[in-house]
Amino acid sequence: MSKQLTPAASTAWRIVLIDDEEDIREVMAVTLKDEGFQVVTAPDGARGLRLCDQTLPQIVITDIRMPEMDGLQVLETLKRTDPDIEVIVATAFGEMDVAIRALQLDASDFITKPIGAQALHLALKRAQDRYTARKRLKDYTALLEKERAATSQDLMKTLAFQKNLIESSLDGILGCDAEDRAVIYSRSMERLLGYSPQAVLQQMSFEQFFAPGEAARLKEALAGEKYGGHNRLVLAETTLRAAAGHDVPVQVSAITLLDEGQTEGRVCFFRDLREIRKLEQEVADQARILHQDKMMSLGRLAASVVHEINNPLAGILNYLRLMIRILREGPLNDDRQEKFQRYLGLVESETSRCAQIVSNLLSFSRRSPPSFGPVQIDELLQRCVLLSRHKLELNHIRLTSNVQPDIPPVQGDFNQLQQCVINLIFNAVDAMPEGGILHLEGCYDAANALAVVTVKDSGPGIAPERLPHIFEPFFTTKNEGYGVGLGLSMVYGIMQRHKGRVEVDTRPGAGAAFILKLPVSVAAPGPRAEQNPL
Repeated sequence: MSKQLTPAASTAWRIVLIDDEEDIREVMAVTLKDEGFQVVTAPDGARGLRLCDQTLPQIVITDIRMPEMDGLQVLETLKRTDPDIEVIVATAFGEMDVAIRALQLDASDFITKPIGAQALHLALKRAQDRYTARKRLKDYTALLEKERAATSQDLMKTLAFQKNLIESSLDGILGCDAEDRAVIYSRSMERLLGYSPQAVLQQMSFEQFFAPGEAARLKEALAGEKYGGHNRLVLAETTLRAAAGHDVPVQVSAITLLDEGQTEGRVCFFRDLREIRKLEQEVADQARILHQDKMMSLGRLAASVVHEINNPLAGILNYLRLMIRILREGPLNDDRQEKFQRYLGLVESETSRCAQIVSNLLSFSRRSPPSFGPVQIDELLQRCVLLSRHKLELNHIRLTSNVQPDIPPVQGDFNQLQQCVINLIFNAVDAMPEGGILHLEGCYDAANALAVVTVKDSGPGIAPERLPHIFEPFFTTKNEGYGVGLGLSMVYGIMQRHKGRVEVDTRPGAGAAFILKLPVSVAAPGPRAEQNPL
């Protein structure tokens, strides 16, 4: 890592790292230990929680997508048992909606896979700052309960410490007295809204900080039981009105201060939601880009599919003309009736072929939410071949295949996995502009319970200096007009969402093989030895 993550001298920072991928656990653990952290790892959420009970870490780093108990469940459980633990969640490309949910559940931060050194550094720094601020506030509260500031000097020190805690809070803090006048206004609150402390303290009322109607709604919620109990409000959403006049969406937690049953004021803690809204927009943008990539693939398929449909349509037309001629020649004798029925069968067969091609094309183009279920590898590859066979023929590319029978199904979204394979086929076509051989292979890795799909071309291969960047969005080795470099990043993101991975095996001049590895739905015996081509 390029930056030092040195823990504070007074704190032995303990980290529990939870990830179901062993290589990620090992690499991150070594890196963090080299930087002075105490690290223990767990391969799943349940064992990770047990490690948290045993080691009492300050920070937990957890993957979102894990079997049995996912990262969000780990986050919720930790926050219920020990709200002071800082949790950093690791997400895959295109999972911003999950990252937003994690932030709403009070995760300190999220990082995307593959995890970069700078992103990890910033996330750990924020987690350390939040943990330290919480601890200082907790220690201060315990100090007040233990000692009652016996002297004026002690009291002044306490007040100064309290002010420092408030001013250093990452969330905006607003406190109002019984008359709803502002008496506490933190620096974070000043940065959030733009009002100066002189314009706020003892000058502005509670209602003036909110968009019209929001203050009354918040008071009503605070008095009710829905958002955390009577006189308590936990993680509700509202809208503040900034000094410049624009609205600021925030998440608010609040408490009513009571003295012998009488309201003495209220304190509110605000978290800026604009960053989360920005992430929500990124989710929408990523969904749009994913569909855009699919439409680009669809456009490239359309021309070849039109040619493929044209042949059976021409055959249907010719057979129909022959059938009309037979009918015009008079009543059908046995010989002419047999010929007529044979032509009719051929019309039915060619029509069914056209319908199947069009149906697959429409299914591929449809924009639908992810729908996970059992996916058969042989059916997936057959569909992809059906859509792309004529394109391969037009580009003088010979298709070979080798698919083992009885590969156990994988749990996934058929449409997204089909998009993965189609993208890899198109990349292979682009890599062989003068023609070549495309080889599709499907097999079952029984030792690791993985379904393996390989797309191999006989092109020039990938240069070593470009290999580390091929899965980055918008990185492309193609000439202008042949793509924007989204295909392989989409493949990477889709495989991450399916708990799988994509690997590449290439040497300059010896072609490239892209290998998709997906966990199967259920444990199954190894496949039979015989091979079954598409």
